[in-house]
Amino acid sequence: MVKRLAFAVPGDLSTPTGGYAYDRRMIAELETLGWTVDLINLGRNFPWPAKDDRAAAEALLLMASEGCPIVVDGLALGALPEAARRLRANHLLIALVHHPLALETGLTPAQSDILRASEKAALAASRHVVVTSQAIATQLIADYAVPEDKITVVRPGNDVVAFASGSRDGSVRILSVGAVVRRKGFDVLVAALATLADLPWLLTIAGDRNRDAKVAAQLDADIARLKLGGRVTMPGAVSSQRLAELYAEADIFALASRFEGYGMAYSEAIAYGLPVIGTRAGAIPDTVPSDAGILVAPDDVPALARALRRVIGSAEERSRLASAARAAAGKLPSWQDSARILSDALERLA
Repeated sequence: MVKRLAFAVPGDLSTPTGGYAYDRRMIAELETLGWTVDLINLGRNFPWPAKDDRAAAEALLLMASEGCPIVVDGLALGALPEAARRLRANHLLIALVHHPLALETGLTPAQSDILRASEKAALAASRHVVVTSQAIATQLIADYAVPEDKITVVRPGNDVVAFASGSRDGSVRILSVGAVVRRKGFDVLVAALATLADLPWLLTIAGDRNRDAKVAAQLDADIARLKLGGRVTMPGAVSSQRLAELYAEADIFALASRFEGYGMAYSEAIAYGLPVIGTRAGAIPDTVPSDAGILVAPDDVPALARALRRVIGSAEERSRLASAARAAAGKLPSWQDSARILSDALERLA
């Protein structure tokens, strides 16, 4: 059987975010498993496309071969319910949901309602839904009326990497990874660390600073106001090689996300055997083993500061958490494992 599918993404597949990284790796692994993948670039400005952008994206989707599975990244599909309804008649439409659009931090209630209704309609028109965590599956069943038997959970995979060696200069190096957007909570992390001036920490925030200029500017202003310029480094989006080096040099991984549909950076930190400090938002408690990290409520600066003090201030505590992370690393799914789950689902549907 010829195994062919279309994979539609909003904009540039090389965009440095976890969602695009997931898409890139799934496409590559599916090709290794014998699938021919036709990549469709649906254009930018999602999930708020202009009328012309929406029409152009719909036209591209309708050009896909009839009967061929077509996987559409939810960042675009959630904004294209009309296209989803048109595709349903002659195409095997599969939605890939990293996290519901309405749960992006910073939306007004009206915007959230618009996106929720739009995505719910698009999911209803889809033949099947792929999600990146059980937490998102549960949410789609409860809030978006998606039947359980219509969902396949395909967690992000991980590569086998050497465990982090950590810093060797007496400082405690903290790594935080993610695009500089409000949902990632870098403002909360910086505010918490500002209360720990007596401890020998250094923070690196590695992630795209071009996604939200206002949030990036505010973060810069916060760091300057709190006089943390000598302790916080922000290299922006870095190469995969440099990111691996940053993980290897780190002693702690910390990210104060306000929501995560999975949290690939958290699982990467576990793969490197790093102690994790994060939040209980979204799927993070499912991603971070309880004995490998400390999770607090999102937006709780005092609680985050207490967790950071506990781990920065105690080499024994870091060692305990790191040992648990190393044990958990061996249980993480590989990208090959995850791709096989998706491939099997696609073959069943086809």
